[in-house]
Parts: sequence; C-alpha cells; structure tokens
Amino acid sequence: MSRAFIPKVVTANALIEGDVVYLTADDRWSRDLAEAELINDPAHADLRLLEAERRGGEIVGAYLADMAPGANGPEPRHFREDFRRTGPSNYFHGKQEECA
Repeated sequence: MSRAFIPKVVTANALIEGDVVYLTADDRWSRDLAEAELINDPAHADLRLLEAERRGGEIVGAYLADMAPGANGPEPRHFREDFRRTGPSNYFHGKQEECA
C-alpha cells in the first residue's frame, strides 16, 4: 500500500543573495512562504521541480519541501523548513532585520 502524497512546495536559495525562495503558481520566486504554490499532485510536483532546476541562473539547490495547508498559505511540516523561512539564525540579518 502506497503512502498518501504530502503536499509540497518548491524551494531553493536565490543564487546571488542566498535567501530562501519559494516558487509561486505564476512562476515567480518569492521570499514569502505564504505566496508559494502548494502542490497536491506528485506528478505536478515533479514537473515543477524540473522546471525550477532549469532556472540555474536564478537559484541553486531546488527541492520539494513537505508542507501543510494553512490559513495564510503553506505551513512547514518539519522544523528545518520552519527555520529556513525565518532567515539567518543570527538576529538583525535578512528577514529577521524587519522584526527589530
């Protein structure tokens, strides 16, 4: 018996800045997880990942990350992805600078 598919988003790091980015349904890279395309079909997830990997001039290290639907968009299912979306671990850099 196969496992049920867990929804995914395509994530990577921006090539120049190194920021965590997420692929949106309209083919943009966003630094906001809430804008990411939540993919519910395994074949579509594989296709979107292949499309992302072809954009090597923009990103590096694309992969599929497990997510859950949330009230404001995709929500991480694992600590790693929750940690990645907050930006660098030392305060006052990247996305965390806006919280100061």
